[in-house]
Order: sequence, then structure tokens, then C-alpha cells
Amino acid sequence: MKIKTSELTGTALDWAVAKCEEQRTCVWATLRPAPYSSEWSLGGPIIEREKLNIYFEDKKLVWAAAIWEPTFGGGRLIASSKDCLTPLIAAMRCYVASKLGDEVEIPEELI
Repeated sequence: MKIKTSELTGTALDWAVAKCEEQRTCVWATLRPAPYSSEWSLGGPIIEREKLNIYFEDKKLVWAAAIWEPTFGGGRLIASSKDCLTPLIAAMRCYVASKLGDEVEIPEELI
């Protein structure tokens, strides 16, 4: 089932992150993925490696994240996520969007 990356939460989000990591490491993304979106020890290294920018939007009281590609005289936005309850959720949604796009095919068992 296709779901918007901006709406991914819990196990579905973790599964999508595992799918992205599978593309990097050739490890199968199971239906019981590691909790990337709630454990800093798992999500933190991805944030560092991918150089994700995480910030708090004071007016909305939510977290957001973005990945920028440096260019001469500035940068180009690769992916972003907004309106998230935690910084890890923002970062993992942004990471998934950068690798898999704005919509992700998620197994129905996870929705």
C-alpha cells in the first residue's frame, strides 16, 4: 500500500528506514525493523552520516528536518519533513523522502 512519507509513523516509518539502509548495506528489511525513529543510538548515526539538519519550529511547536546538497553560492534542497512530534521522526521521514521519494510502498501488515 502506498503511503505519503510525511505520514509515516511507528513501525511503518522504521520499516521504510530499514529499506533505505538495505539499499546501502544489503541487509533485508524485515516486518520487525529496528526502532530507528525512536532510538537515538540507531537514528543518530544516520543523521550524522546523511548530514541531516534538524530544527524546532517555535510558532508551530513541532520538529522539522532537511537535507541540503551544497552548491556554488548556496545549496539545493534534496528532501525535507515538517510538523513532526519528535526530532527523530522528522529526521527519519526526511531520510526516507531523500531515498525513496514522497510516497513509499509499505506492506499492509504495517499499516
